[in-house]
Amino acid sequence: MNSTIIYRLSTANRQPSTVNCQLPTAMSQLYNELKKEFQLERLILFSDAVFAIAITLLIIEIKVPEVHEHISDKVLLQELGHLIPKFVGFIVSFLLIGMYWTVHHRLFGFVTSYDNRLRFLNLAFLFFIVLMPFSTGFYSEYAGSELFREQLKVPMTFYVLNFSLAGLINYLMWRYVTNPKHKLAEPPIDLLTAKQSKTRALIVPIIFLLMLPVAYFTNVMFAVYIPLLIPFTIRITKRIIVKKHMPVKKSIPVA
Repeated sequence: MNSTIIYRLSTANRQPSTVNCQLPTAMSQLYNELKKEFQLERLILFSDAVFAIAITLLIIEIKVPEVHEHISDKVLLQELGHLIPKFVGFIVSFLLIGMYWTVHHRLFGFVTSYDNRLRFLNLAFLFFIVLMPFSTGFYSEYAGSELFREQLKVPMTFYVLNFSLAGLINYLMWRYVTNPKHKLAEPPIDLLTAKQSKTRALIVPIIFLLMLPVAYFTNVMFAVYIPLLIPFTIRITKRIIVKKHMPVKKSIPVA
């Protein structure tokens, strides 16, 4: 665009009327593009701030043990032992929020424009990200032996629904952005990348939701370990998708 403006300026003496009409239009287009880029940058920076706050609030749910009588290393180690379920919940949620931030960063790396629907989907996604410190604290509060002994399902259900809904909206954002007719990514995202990203986004909520029937119909202890299937499932589906989209090599007939 800048080279076009320079060219038009260089021909001003020969075509003054044309330059006078076209130069303001070119500057207006440049201004609109810079304004849209600035607004998109604001949306991304706001999202990054929400992720940073949410991932920091996770540790606030873990309180420092307070011992006022008979303080000793043994007593303090026992108190720290009681916090192990909370630390496990913190680590798992930290990794998952970090994964969602990485995916969000990758998604908006393709985005060159936005509309109201994408902005709404992004806000809905951030809503469930902000809710994660509470759902993690609620779940990890009862994630010790009490969870298995009493077969508590409400904390797990709240936790699972939180992460599943976040994953579902993440999938909807990928589906919306990768659709060429919306013109949100220029150049359009290639078919293989779009397929992999949408499949990966859908795997997480599906596996999390699988925890609920396992918990309600078998045993809560089995359901706790279901999320371990996520990395293996993503790796397997990635290989299947790549193999499916590999170009078929045609054999050359021997003369």
